[in-house]
Amino acid sequence: MEAGVVVDAEVRAQLAAAVGSVAGLVDELAGVVAGPSAAGAPYRLPDADADPLQELSEACLDGLGVLARVEAATAAAKVRLVAAYTEAAAVLEGPPASAYEASAREVSRVAEVACVLTIGERAASALLGEAHALTTSLPAALDALQTGTIGWQHARIVVDETTGLSPAAASALEAHFFDPDAPRPARGAAPGELAPARFRRKVRAWRERHHPESLEARHAKSVGDRWMEFSPDRDGMAWLSLYLPGDTALAIWNKSTALARGLQSPGEPRNLSQLRADIAAGLLLGSANQDVGDVPSPKADVLVTVPVFSLLGLTDEPAEVDGLGPVPPSIARRLVADGANSFYRVLVDPRDGAPLEIGRTSYRLPEALKRWLKMRDGTCTFPGCSNNSLDNEADHLTAWQRGGTTGISNLGQACPKHHRLKHGSGWTPMQAGKDRPPGWISPTGRCYPAEHPDREPPLWPPGCLPATDSPLEQAILARLAA
Repeated sequence: MEAGVVVDAEVRAQLAAAVGSVAGLVDELAGVVAGPSAAGAPYRLPDADADPLQELSEACLDGLGVLARVEAATAAAKVRLVAAYTEAAAVLEGPPASAYEASAREVSRVAEVACVLTIGERAASALLGEAHALTTSLPAALDALQTGTIGWQHARIVVDETTGLSPAAASALEAHFFDPDAPRPARGAAPGELAPARFRRKVRAWRERHHPESLEARHAKSVGDRWMEFSPDRDGMAWLSLYLPGDTALAIWNKSTALARGLQSPGEPRNLSQLRADIAAGLLLGSANQDVGDVPSPKADVLVTVPVFSLLGLTDEPAEVDGLGPVPPSIARRLVADGANSFYRVLVDPRDGAPLEIGRTSYRLPEALKRWLKMRDGTCTFPGCSNNSLDNEADHLTAWQRGGTTGISNLGQACPKHHRLKHGSGWTPMQAGKDRPPGWISPTGRCYPAEHPDREPPLWPPGCLPATDSPLEQAILARLAA
């Protein structure tokens, strides 16, 4: 008990010092912005030749410099708070009974931090790892961050480049850049005076030269970490990234570039970047044609929500593709025509944008109810999770064996990770509604509301009045009901 009190006092002292650093820098920033005329500032005789705009410009630049230090000190305080929370939660929970329970607790703590900071769980997990590394293995870097001599990006670079190093090697790297009394300290500009990209190159060069393990052995291990990432973007576009061995990635780049240069001609309207992207897409999808957009339709499960008037070509209202977001109606119509193997077309009510509810009283969900559930929730219902609906699992909010029904208000979809989190931790889903996914309650009692889709009534074609009971509306509603 006494040891716990000592640790608590030490952690609170560190937190107080971090907050005090932020407060001191904020006071300094206030003084810079207010200028010498502020209360408490030394009196200065007016200069007849002084330019007020020049003084304001210099004050703004000085303020930006101090604000950068405030942001760094704030990041250091966040790191200490996250590390202290993680340590305190682990002590409160006690030793885990199994590896599964330990994993569930870790996922639960990551989810709690993600919800409090309103960030994704991947970012929260990275923050917890960075906070642990800075508070346990990189004290000099954390002190530099707290005083504002380096920025948060610099601190993250140090954490990233020391990942996988032994404690001794990590300490040697840190001392080289942050300890002026080290045997061979870094020369040239200080870390905080370098742009993050230049600082990373400098740190990585030193790391590669002094790494205790050969580059050949490290590369063989890193090949196992290759992966692909998909990230939706605005205007119906998306990013596709590949993490591959360097020689393979370079070969793909060179081949795409060579083929793109071969297509360049006075009559070709596309530039080199556009040609390279079109060729890479065609090669991946097995298309011999390198025209933009002229590639085979995706042969995979696709859930598309499209307003009926847009599908009929009467309006240009965007459709919604699960996992991608809003897309032009031309893409939706092409998916309808070419079709995926399991293409689910969802027509929405032209009056309010909502579909018709489907009911069910048995335990097993029919396909129609599963599709409606996916359409209502959009993604995994856990706060901040954007896992595609077609990869999620339907779940009874109140268990069937405890009297829960198989109705839309007692159902929610969760990705496999958060489905396991629900059954293996204190996270509990809240009640859902006909048009509202369930929110969640964390083990600490914090409530996080549902993030249901923000639907809008579809656009009506010119000449159609939604307030009237027209034959076209009757036909559309009959089609929706069917």
